Amino acid sequence: MSRDEVLVTGLGLVTPAGAEPEGVWRTVCEGVSTARPDPLLAGLPVAYSCQVAEFDAEAELGGRLSRRLDRFTQFAVGAARRAVDDAKLAAPHWAAERVGVVLGTAGNSLDRYADEFRRLADGSPRRVSPSTLPRSLPSMSAAEAALELGAHGPNFVVSSACASGATALGVARNMVRSGSCDVVLAGGSESARVPITATGFAQLGALSRNPDPLRACRPFDRERDGFVLGEGAAVLVVESQAHARTRGAQARARLLGYGASADAHHPTAPHPEARGAEQAIRGALADADRTPDRIHHVNTHGTATQLGDAAEAQALRRVFGEPPPATAAKGVLGHALGASGAIEAALTVLALQHQQVPPTAGLRLQDAGAEFDLVTRGPRNVAMEAALTTSFGFGGHNAALVLATA
Repeated sequence: MSRDEVLVTGLGLVTPAGAEPEGVWRTVCEGVSTARPDPLLAGLPVAYSCQVAEFDAEAELGGRLSRRLDRFTQFAVGAARRAVDDAKLAAPHWAAERVGVVLGTAGNSLDRYADEFRRLADGSPRRVSPSTLPRSLPSMSAAEAALELGAHGPNFVVSSACASGATALGVARNMVRSGSCDVVLAGGSESARVPITATGFAQLGALSRNPDPLRACRPFDRERDGFVLGEGAAVLVVESQAHARTRGAQARARLLGYGASADAHHPTAPHPEARGAEQAIRGALADADRTPDRIHHVNTHGTATQLGDAAEAQALRRVFGEPPPATAAKGVLGHALGASGAIEAALTVLALQHQQVPPTAGLRLQDAGAEFDLVTRGPRNVAMEAALTTSFGFGGHNAALVLATA
């Protein structure tokens, strides 16, 4: 592995709080949920979500391209475009074979499949669209981003449930360190606002049933009862220091470490002692060559589920003793599943740049099992040089990243 540092030189976001990094940052720092009634989920046990509203696919991508892509791929291409622009990468002039794309997704556009299954069930197989697979395969988010931007390097999608976005960034870091790529467009994309997904999570007891959408997602709160479905994408430009220096790029942050593990415990529940989460966090610290006392902020996974938050709190307390100032963004943005780790990594970059920790929206009465420094009420100024962000998912998938100031 190269000893050259791996930098984050660009951010591209598509979220329920907007698509401009500074605008998203302001909304997250306000600490107010973006959840609202969702017409796509009307009549279901939980009929609200955190929705991307400020993204006009036709205006941003053009009519022909936007019609060809499913929503999660629209988000991916839009975020990738924004990331490349933010990094001031001149795509026509880069060494295209040295530019990779690695994106994470937990699923794909199940609404498209539902439409086509209905045609099959009606006895009309000839009415099934020939674009069903190329529109909806999970791999198409990375494929279409590369097609749009002309990136000819390694191209694939990783799927580790709700850890997917963070996993993609970790894989991208290793690709740059290995010398196989100069630049990797890495992150995640998801749009799970579909009846089958919402119903499935509701049946599992994972979604909040709070009648007030604005108070539904309450990470680490004593009265938490689940998350709110979200959607969106984040793509980060992950680049070798040597390549960035050659083109005179300004880095937003450094991507220092990545750790991953498997609970190998249960299909949906975290390990009761959070051993896998702890292993991933310690792995990220070791990869970053950081001791716990040299981490100054934690962006938690914080889903507001009873078991998930309790397990994460255990892991953080064992690693840090007294964890540094922490937050959970899902109280504002909802849970974007496979995109959440990438969105939260982008927020961690912004926290390092602003030297601020946003509040944990929805947190009123901190759970007795989560006794660490969770920021509430408003953003807190914190002098920080390095931060940790965590992501955990069904199947016992765990991922953690360490980022630092540029």
